[in-house]
Amino acid sequence: MLCLNLLLLAFPPGLYVQETEVPAITGVPTSRAAFVGMAQSHRVPVGEPTLVTSWAHFTTQFGEYDRVKAPYLAPAVQGFFANGGQRCYVVRAKSMARNQDYIGTAGTGLSALAGIDDVSIVCVPGITSTAVQRAVLKHCQERGDRFCILDSAKGATVNEVIAQRQALASSKGFGALYHPWIAVSVQGQREEVFVPPCGHIAGLYARTDLQTGVHKAPAGTSLTGALRLEADLSEDACTRLYEEQINPIRAFPQVGIVVWGARTLSNAPDWRYVNVRRLAIYLEQSILRGTEWAVFEPNEQTLWQKLRTSVTAFLMGVWREGGLAGTRPQEAFFVKCDDTTMTQADIDCGRLVILVGFAPLKPAEFMLIEIRHITGN
Repeated sequence: MLCLNLLLLAFPPGLYVQETEVPAITGVPTSRAAFVGMAQSHRVPVGEPTLVTSWAHFTTQFGEYDRVKAPYLAPAVQGFFANGGQRCYVVRAKSMARNQDYIGTAGTGLSALAGIDDVSIVCVPGITSTAVQRAVLKHCQERGDRFCILDSAKGATVNEVIAQRQALASSKGFGALYHPWIAVSVQGQREEVFVPPCGHIAGLYARTDLQTGVHKAPAGTSLTGALRLEADLSEDACTRLYEEQINPIRAFPQVGIVVWGARTLSNAPDWRYVNVRRLAIYLEQSILRGTEWAVFEPNEQTLWQKLRTSVTAFLMGVWREGGLAGTRPQEAFFVKCDDTTMTQADIDCGRLVILVGFAPLKPAEFMLIEIRHITGN
């Protein structure tokens, strides 16, 4: 338990904030990825999520690059760590010969990840079947606590990538699509190898989160280890991709290979940007998990005041760190938990509802998330 002392200077004149003893809310991790794919080594059983903390750790458990048996998993994990990732889960899939195998294997891998609460980014490197990518999007949206990075098909043209995107409906924006593939140098191979970009981009997500925060767009930064692109995109091609909510990867002289977009697969204005969706996931999951203690309390005024105090203190910290828009807290967020967020029937049944509004940096307009618990009475 922590006694939270909210600074009165942060609130309008005349507003009195009572000091009360409530548990502090701790932000959930946002930089932990999960990878599903075929591996060279069979040391780890199929479908068993394994926490990996370095590239060397991965190779001891799953082996290295294998052009035939494991062409995409190893380069993706290596790219994740090279670009700033620190911890990830790896799920080994069985060998896949037919499209139906891809679908079944992806489902097995996603089911294995269902019990892991600290995964925030999901990748299935090189598996670009529409059915699989839809399954990954559905998994992330139904869980509500993770975001997927999807690859365009190998060798796809701009028109083909646009067609691929149009088959991936995601109104809530729990995933993003990137194009094209990138060339990397793989140990034991004389020539460069083209690999899907999701692992390198997941590392970029992690690096951006750790250095600045989940509120910052993971774009405009070069990818470590990317040597060249499978296809050089013209300005016109990039514009077409961007209009379709597809994130181009571009090559710039003296800069390198750069991620040139941070858009989700949603056409809804509220969820169009990767950083906005991931910020909403972060806030919702942090508040949801940080207020679980409330389920053991009577659903009445004293509890509501404690919750408003706890959630306000957490959001104040996010705002002070630059994660929300506004020059004053009132312009950045609001918290409601009272008889306006719950009906008398809700209260009688123990249904507790916390309504949070927050203003992301872009767009700087209030967005709403609703936290629900069932209390002890």
